[in-house]
Amino acid sequence: MDRATFACSTAFFRDYNSSSQGAFCLPGGHVDFIEKVESFTYSDFFRDYLIPNHPCIFSAKFTEDWGSRRNWVTWDGKPNFDHLLQKFGEAVVPVANCDVKEYNSNPKEQLPFKEYIKYWKEYIKNGYRSSRGCLYLKDWHLSRAFPEQDVYTTPVYFSSDWLNEYWDAIAVDDYRFVYMGPKGSWTPFHADVFRSYSWSANICGRKKWLLYPAGQEEYLKDCHGNLPFDVTAPNLQDRSVYPRYNQSQPPVEIVQEAGEIVFIPSGWHHQVYNLEDTISINHNWVNGCNVAIMWCFLQDELAAVQREINEWKDPIDDWHLQCQLIMKSCTGIDYKEFYNFLKVIAENRISVLENGLDDEASAKNTPKAAISTLGMLHAVFDLKRTVKVLTSLSANEDFKKLDLTSLSPPPEALLHHLKAAIDTALL
Repeated sequence: MDRATFACSTAFFRDYNSSSQGAFCLPGGHVDFIEKVESFTYSDFFRDYLIPNHPCIFSAKFTEDWGSRRNWVTWDGKPNFDHLLQKFGEAVVPVANCDVKEYNSNPKEQLPFKEYIKYWKEYIKNGYRSSRGCLYLKDWHLSRAFPEQDVYTTPVYFSSDWLNEYWDAIAVDDYRFVYMGPKGSWTPFHADVFRSYSWSANICGRKKWLLYPAGQEEYLKDCHGNLPFDVTAPNLQDRSVYPRYNQSQPPVEIVQEAGEIVFIPSGWHHQVYNLEDTISINHNWVNGCNVAIMWCFLQDELAAVQREINEWKDPIDDWHLQCQLIMKSCTGIDYKEFYNFLKVIAENRISVLENGLDDEASAKNTPKAAISTLGMLHAVFDLKRTVKVLTSLSANEDFKKLDLTSLSPPPEALLHHLKAAIDTALL
């Protein structure tokens, strides 16, 4: 059968070691540009970018039918402030001050959206200067707050999105964001939450990205093991402070134009600048291709917490539980919630494999509809990857020290169900 036909190609789902997603060097810093919608399939993206963890850029053709690109932008490519105020004027939004460093990020405040737009207009009028600093609207959950608005449609390439599938299921949070900011606003050096993938689409304006392949960040740490706030700062050249900086590769640089989408691989650290007044849509997402990286990240985070409070191990009876609580406060998840995350993802796919889809479910924007779009073999691939990570989690000593009686079903029962569903699907 044709390998490019994703839903019909069993060869496409051969096992990959998580090590295949480690650091590598892009020849000459080249990043592929995907021009045509009609000639680029999900299977192409899966094979060439998701599995090998390579970045790429999608042309503006992939977003040209979005409501936000039609309505949020003026004829000359600027943010349409009047339209935005009409639709969202009464919203309250998170705003960061790019001119102030607080720990290793910018301090945030909540502002009425109409106040932020007023500030932005004045900032432009004053030659991109303000006594309030350079303010950047970041991490606005617009889709959650205004679900009825015709803003965008998630491209099929990013539809296997376990993070938002899980957080939608528990109705607590999501990882879909809108960013808006004036020329000169920027985001400091970081890697995305849980070492997730991210995609970022410019509705208008231009961005410059500085990307470091996973693993390169080790060379950018200072003598205390801390990453820089600004990877372009002159003091990185000081070997007494950053002893390994000269061993790092130069960053991969991308200039992203209006309408284009940038795919950022899992674990790649990056720093981003708005070269013009810019609006973007951003998602963080995890799936079967990088869930093992998420699990490794959580283990590293717990180990860091344990080292930090090791001296309190003997006086505290529930020390292991306290470590989990601290990790969750820092990262947003602990081992038990990670188990529940895997369970929700697995059960959605088992349901589709065992029961199929009714017409109503497949017609709606639901996780089961997304699974159906990608095909049953993709559901099997997801379950295989879940089995690997769940097996590792179940054997983990820190996980076994927790009170697992509240987990339903128990890990061993869920694993048995997963393996049985995979075996049945492959008959």
